[in-house]
Amino acid sequence: MTRVYVYTAGLVAFVAATAMIVASIVEPHWISYSVTTTKGETLEKHIGLHKSCSSLDDPYCRDFPSQELCQYGERYFCSMWRTVGFMASFGIVLCLATLISFAIVMGGGKYRRETGWPFVAALLSLVSVVEFIVISIVAFLYDHDAQFTIPGWRLDVSWYLGTVSAALSLITAAGLASSAYFLPPEEGYEFLDDPLDA
Repeated sequence: MTRVYVYTAGLVAFVAATAMIVASIVEPHWISYSVTTTKGETLEKHIGLHKSCSSLDDPYCRDFPSQELCQYGERYFCSMWRTVGFMASFGIVLCLATLISFAIVMGGGKYRRETGWPFVAALLSLVSVVEFIVISIVAFLYDHDAQFTIPGWRLDVSWYLGTVSAALSLITAAGLASSAYFLPPEEGYEFLDDPLDA
């Protein structure tokens, strides 16, 4: 039986995971490049899901992937990168749905807590699957796209935030399911003594 404190712990963990997902989308640090020139200057480029920021560009940040990049032989990369951006945004919608389901189940009393955990766990698992797909596609592009073969490129903070948030969502789903099976019923019924049997 899943208790209030289990749902509360799960909600706190999932709010943290959601914050990490939002931060990974907002910050342009999925793949980064950094190199120090012979003059001692550090040149940097940070790629996010929707923009790219470079110390050589003016303005500092631009839309990514750019039309120029997509027109010159990188259509596959652009399609995949836009898919990643869409899926990450879809992940946020799933996060909102999961937070609403937490609120409904936790506010619905004992019966809803007893019967609502499969729905919440399924949404948590779905968020985790979407996030794992996002980070997998980014890692695949990082490993296989020609533009990242130059030494100095690396997976950056946003990718790691996505990985941690996906794992945290999956662990939260497993925790809810485990508590439903292994914890005793909450405030079960007590049998009264029958005065006629005395």
